[in-house]
Parts: sequence; structure tokens; C-alpha cells
Amino acid sequence: MLSYVIVGSGYRSEYYGRVAKTYPELFKAIFLCRSEEKVRLVTEHTGIAATTEIYTALSIKPDFIVVAVDREHVADVAEEWILRGFPIVVETPAGSSLEKLERLWELQETKGAKIVCCEQYHRQPLLANGLSAVSSGLLGNPSTGYLSLVHDYHAASLLRRMLMVNGEKYVLHGERKTTPVIETDSRYGASFDGHMQQEVRDIVHIDYESGKSAVYDFASVEYRSYIRSRHLTVRCDRGEWSDRILYYVDKDNLPQKKLLLADIPEKYRI
Repeated sequence: MLSYVIVGSGYRSEYYGRVAKTYPELFKAIFLCRSEEKVRLVTEHTGIAATTEIYTALSIKPDFIVVAVDREHVADVAEEWILRGFPIVVETPAGSSLEKLERLWELQETKGAKIVCCEQYHRQPLLANGLSAVSSGLLGNPSTGYLSLVHDYHAASLLRRMLMVNGEKYVLHGERKTTPVIETDSRYGASFDGHMQQEVRDIVHIDYESGKSAVYDFASVEYRSYIRSRHLTVRCDRGEWSDRILYYVDKDNLPQKKLLLADIPEKYRI
């Protein structure tokens, strides 16, 4: 059995509590919160014990610490626990600035800190298979990409892999548009009363040093909506990856079509 302390009490932190609640034979967890009110709320929501006292949290002898606080403080809190000698699981982003990321990297280099950063989209099964098809050369050399799937740093990470431009310099130019859309889903469940929300969409053109280019087109409503879809495309000289389908020519230059992970469970689909 593994034991862990969950530092934080927000929406994301509760996932780790529910994991321990669902698999008590595998995990033991406790929340470390900043106030008694937060202790009450996370215990009510997850059924997992919580405390404001660090020594009470440490009494379960944790194997690692989950840092699930707001993005501005993730790196600072992670550093505190690293210096106490614990392996760390952090939510994204691991650091809200280059300086904070470099500080964490230095801890890994100089003190052997063990840091795992969650929510790596390139490891999602469907995306991993598509990226493997690109990197293997099956589709040829990638030249352009389109991504309307994930936000900010997740998108940057995927685009680098989709176009194989890791480390290249780039130029950005884009715009932000705000338009109304009916809300159909949210973190707290579906909604069918027809009320409007604001859809804030960023459309950014990215030109890489190698001449490759991409379009980032995203609004956060895409994460939870029944009337907004999510898409990606990578165009290469011998084929294309479009959402869940690979189109390409084989070694005899005959056109082929392949469905990525046709049997993937619905909960893992994008």
C-alpha cells in the first residue's frame, strides 16, 4: 500500500482523494489544508481525512507528496517538500515562470529530487499513437499543424511533438475573440436551461525557424461542452493525421487509411 499527503483543497486535489477512497486496498491519503473550513469541505466531498496540522499529515508516513495548489504557488510548495526529503507529484504547470522551473530543475540536478508532473497529454493513448506515427516517418515530414484540443502550455508541448520542432525558435501572432455560446456542461455537471456563457477563444499563428507552421485555436469551453468539438491535424508530405484517422501512402505509394485505436474505451477518447 502507498500512502500520500495531498497538499491543497481545490477541485483538482479532490481527484487524488477519490482515488484513495475508491482503492483503499492500494492507497492511503490525507489532505493538508489551510483552514478548518477547507478540511470540512474536502472530507465531505471525498470521504478522506483532512487536517491543518503538518505533523498529523505526516503521521501516515507518506511515500510521496501530491502538490495540488494554485499555479502561482506549485513550485514554491513543491520545493518546501523536496527539501524535507519527499518525492513530489505536482499538478501542471510545475512552475509559473522560467525562474521557478529552473529552480525545480536545479533541485533535481543537485539534490536528486524526484518530481513527477501529471497531466502529460502526449501520453494519452490516442495522442501517443498519433505522435508515434508522425515520429516514425509513416506520414513523412510534417510541415503544418492545427490544434484545437488543449490550452496554453499543453498545446505548446503537443505542437512541438506534432511538428518535431523541439527547441526551435518561433514567432507568434494572434488575436482573442469573445462570443456568446450556450453552456451545456461544466465541472459541476450538465446544464440544459439554455443560459449563455462567454466563449473566449485565442487564435494564434506560430511560425517556426525551420519554416514549419501551426495554428492554435482554443477556447476553454471546449473541455466541457456538448456543442463544441476538439480537433487536431498534422499535414506531412506523405500523409496526414486528422483527429482519429491517419491518411498516408505506403511504400508503393498506394493510399491508405488507418483508424487510431478503434477499440479505445470512450472515457479515453478525445
